[in-house]
Amino acid sequence: MEASWEILLIKVTYGILVLGALLTFAGYTVLAERKVSAWIQGRVGPNKTSLPIIGDLPVIGPMLRNLGIFQPLADGLKFLFKEEICPGHVNRFHYHLAPILSLVPALSILALVPFGQYTRDDGTSSIPLILTDLDVGVLFIFALSSLGVYGIVLAGWASNSKYPFLGGVRASAQMISYELAMGLSILPVFLWVNQPGSTGGLSLVQVMDWQANGLWMVFFQPVSALVFLVALFAETNRLPFDMPESETDLVGGFHTEYGAFKFGIFFIAEYAHVIVGSAIFSILFLGGWHFLPGMDDPWPVGWLGAVLSVVWFLFKTCSIVFLFIWVRWTLPRFRYDQVMKLGWGKLLPLALANLIFYAALASWMDFPKA
Repeated sequence: MEASWEILLIKVTYGILVLGALLTFAGYTVLAERKVSAWIQGRVGPNKTSLPIIGDLPVIGPMLRNLGIFQPLADGLKFLFKEEICPGHVNRFHYHLAPILSLVPALSILALVPFGQYTRDDGTSSIPLILTDLDVGVLFIFALSSLGVYGIVLAGWASNSKYPFLGGVRASAQMISYELAMGLSILPVFLWVNQPGSTGGLSLVQVMDWQANGLWMVFFQPVSALVFLVALFAETNRLPFDMPESETDLVGGFHTEYGAFKFGIFFIAEYAHVIVGSAIFSILFLGGWHFLPGMDDPWPVGWLGAVLSVVWFLFKTCSIVFLFIWVRWTLPRFRYDQVMKLGWGKLLPLALANLIFYAALASWMDFPKA
């Protein structure tokens, strides 16, 4: 009975912390993108915003101001207190619903993402820091992530304007084109983890446990990792795949008619999807919270070990987020026909061939043990 209360307390605390941390992380990812883009372009980036008391401290204040630490807070307050203007030609109910529908799936996926591991002080058992460990966790994640595009499509349709409508159509076509390749890319991962005849499921925790003390999945499944990463760029509508909001030809795309707080929700939703997608990539292919390939986890027992495992997992996630930012400010935007040709003509056949290869390998060879 005492152990069940301990597990419940851990899960509730974890849920509250992760939800608040994701929204904060998304805000500071915007700051990171502005700083990285400034570094690439030879600029300084945000370095003026300050708070009255903290900003006046002798050494810490100027340092925090130059780093732009207070800029996400200023941007959030700006979005929160700006006047809400609703154009007269929009479908009001769906117009207000679209930003929420875009953000909620990313927040819901957090219930299935393990961020760390808590080992009891006696070392007898370990508890993954996850709210719900489903046997079909990956399928549930794909189902939730697919709902995010409905917010974009709904925003484009409800705006009753040609530019948002075209952005919504592009988003739906892009999601269909790359969702297939992304789904096919993770099937070899679970073929590799689950031995023939086993009753293994589609749990993310199971994939991470397989990578413990052994090589990461990216070494066994490099093609799957590449296909999944490229499809992840397309699914999150990031450059060079940002067709739904292409500023050069669609003004602002699906959010052209949005402003103030509703535009801020779309903004946070985009970065929330990037963070969650990076976390899932880290779990599937980079070992999650486990240490370097072939090495035992150095985390101690108790809460200190749990914190260290979460920090290590966040480091891997931040590395993938940095890759998203770096690619955005390095590569030019694809043409729409190039995006479709890459998805259907290159990525989907590659993912299908990779699946057939590993399915044949699973039938004729023994599976390696981690």
